[in-house]
Amino acid sequence: MTLEETIKQLPDSAGIYQYFDIEGRLLYVGKAKSLAKRVKSYFYFTPELRANPNLSSRITKMIEQTVSLNYIVVNSEHDALILENSLIKQLMPKYNILLRDDKTYPYIYIDYGQKYPRFEITRKIIKSSTIKYYGPYSVGARDILDSIYELCALVQKKGSLASKKLCLYYQIGKCLGPCELDIPQERYKKELNTATELIQNKKILLKKLEEKMHFYAENLRFEEAKEIRDRCERISRSEIKSEIDFATNENYDIFAIEHTETKAAVVRIFMRDGKIISSSHDTIALHEGYDADELYQRVLMEFYTHGKPPIIAPILVAADFEGREVLEEYLTTLFEKKAAIHVPKVGKKKQLVDLALLNAAELLKKEIASKNSDITHEIQELFGLQRAPQRIEVFDNSHMSGVATVGAMAVYAEGAFEKKSYRIYHLDARDEYGQMREMLTRRCESFEKNPPPDLWVLDGGATLLHLALEILESNGVFLDVIAIAKEKVDAKAHRAKGKAKDIMHSKENHFKLQESDKRLHFVQKLRDEAHRCAINFHKKTKLKLDQESNLLTLKGISQAKIIKLLNHFGTFDALRKATVEEISCVLNIKDANIIKNSYI
Repeated sequence: MTLEETIKQLPDSAGIYQYFDIEGRLLYVGKAKSLAKRVKSYFYFTPELRANPNLSSRITKMIEQTVSLNYIVVNSEHDALILENSLIKQLMPKYNILLRDDKTYPYIYIDYGQKYPRFEITRKIIKSSTIKYYGPYSVGARDILDSIYELCALVQKKGSLASKKLCLYYQIGKCLGPCELDIPQERYKKELNTATELIQNKKILLKKLEEKMHFYAENLRFEEAKEIRDRCERISRSEIKSEIDFATNENYDIFAIEHTETKAAVVRIFMRDGKIISSSHDTIALHEGYDADELYQRVLMEFYTHGKPPIIAPILVAADFEGREVLEEYLTTLFEKKAAIHVPKVGKKKQLVDLALLNAAELLKKEIASKNSDITHEIQELFGLQRAPQRIEVFDNSHMSGVATVGAMAVYAEGAFEKKSYRIYHLDARDEYGQMREMLTRRCESFEKNPPPDLWVLDGGATLLHLALEILESNGVFLDVIAIAKEKVDAKAHRAKGKAKDIMHSKENHFKLQESDKRLHFVQKLRDEAHRCAINFHKKTKLKLDQESNLLTLKGISQAKIIKLLNHFGTFDALRKATVEEISCVLNIKDANIIKNSYI
């Protein structure tokens, strides 16, 4: 069926549509209340099928590349919104806006149902009517909490009350000691009230911390003074300063976006009880064909994607956008109460939005200023990538004669290695090809929870690169992949420090760069970090295996028998779980009993 025939038979139903180019590459995923009306609005049908001349030049270019169309019918526009968001995150269509704000923001909470309540951190709702939340905090939640326990004589640890005995915290004056002493509720409540005031008023908190910092410095306790100084810096960084004064205790989540043709800056501000308590920001790489209305929709969907937040506040946005009513309907279902998205025009709410816009504009200005020095744009040009990679995942594996086989994924984002996003893998495959297949397949299976990056970098040659492309294609994801392999001299990989003869591989070709080329150095840095991560994990795994092996050797099981067991069961964990009967299928019953008794 031709593209025109498919368009003409589209149903007048809610759903999502997908545009593909001549190579089968997914260009765009969109949602519609009526598939027939929405998709037809992109086209003119006479004298032949062509792009609607009323479209922007960017969207016209997308339509000109479209040669086929798929669609999925759903029950409502609300369902279409959810499906569209899921597919965009997993499949990374070329012309959709791609966000990776997969962070969950922590809240500080206290359970007043406890006899001696204490403050803790959570990222989700805790089912109890006696809990009060403070937040969310983009940064500094742990620092605020640590400061509270530094300055207030509260129960310091969860298990303290259960011990029924006074501990060190009581001895150094950081706890009233309700675990053993009969502390009046009024006395403990006084400490709680002080702590609550410090959480709600960062100026007072920072003043008290600075006093403590100076005390440490005067007493030559410089390490402790430095720790307090760094803590103050992180707490201060968590919010945008504002002179806007709300007389009432109002809560708002404020979102503002400024953008150019190639970059967008998103600023989020959280107001609680009439005060700005924290803020966060991100930049988004845009591309030809992006839809300005899609920006706010995607930013809000991404922020609230983790479920009902502990504190539900009215949402303020800097501009209206198509689909706002549908998004309100989706959030109402998610929040289990009426959600409201407002576009304020006057008054203090408008001042809040303008403050967010001002910060977004400033952030965008800094991004544009630094763009020319960004190596990722040179990498995009060198390898012919779809976009300048803002997020890169790098893969390597490590083993020793097939033992302790592991893989590692390092992550480079926003100009630095993002170690919290690294992943390590225990692998079963015996050869390098199978190990990489196993690791990349497992990464693809996690795309729904952890969206794909802009670029994969592999430590290997053309064979592994084509393997990665096959795996991605089988999962419906079109993702840029490059590989870097060491030059082989006499059939051995050659790596002379400072004179690396590495070969770069892209989908289309392979080449060498000058040893002094900074693009080569950048890719080498990525490869070396993944290699370091894989080697370290291999060493830890090998040490654990050696300890397990030594245990069995001491029990009279020879190394030859241990290798035989590992070849059969794969890992010591699997061996540990095996029954005597299963082990006796590999060795004799006597050895099986010895091994089983060793793990009891």
